[in-house]
Amino acid sequence: MKVSLEGNQVIFVPYMTEHVPTYHEWMKDPALLQATGSEPLTLDEEYAMQQSWTTDPQKCTFIVLDKQRIEGDFVHGEPHVEAMAGDVNLYMNDIDDFQTAEIEIMIAEPQSRRRGLGKESVLLMIAFAVEHLDIHTFRAKIGESNVTSLHLFRSLVTLELSADDSRFKELRNLAGKLKVLS
Repeated sequence: MKVSLEGNQVIFVPYMTEHVPTYHEWMKDPALLQATGSEPLTLDEEYAMQQSWTTDPQKCTFIVLDKQRIEGDFVHGEPHVEAMAGDVNLYMNDIDDFQTAEIEIMIAEPQSRRRGLGKESVLLMIAFAVEHLDIHTFRAKIGESNVTSLHLFRSLVTLELSADDSRFKELRNLAGKLKVLS
């Protein structure tokens, strides 16, 4: 996928080979491994994983950039490794329902945490998926010990309940500000 998405605090860029060394360093952190339910990979395995994520039609993966950390102007197609904050993923792996996806968010960079980037990233990804991928149901698998993610997704659960809900309006407003740069 060769698009970038821009929100208020974040920009999504495709997961590029230039991102792999930083991503690999993040995934050496035992707390991140536990929170994401991941296993440590070698650097070569991480490069292979990056390739699989970018070519698998059942996955949609973006690197989350923290706009405050971008040096100079944002240039579409550039990796902006200096601003990497985490990643956001969709897995369209429900063979019985092609409009359902599993969603994941990871804000790995400590200086980018607790500023709302995770919430904005989830909402931006949902808006993108609804508008461009025809996904309408989102699931998140979160370990019981990942209190931060549990809190985030519990705050968003009511999105499915009512169009009158203020969080739904927030999603609609965010979708209205969605910029797809291709």
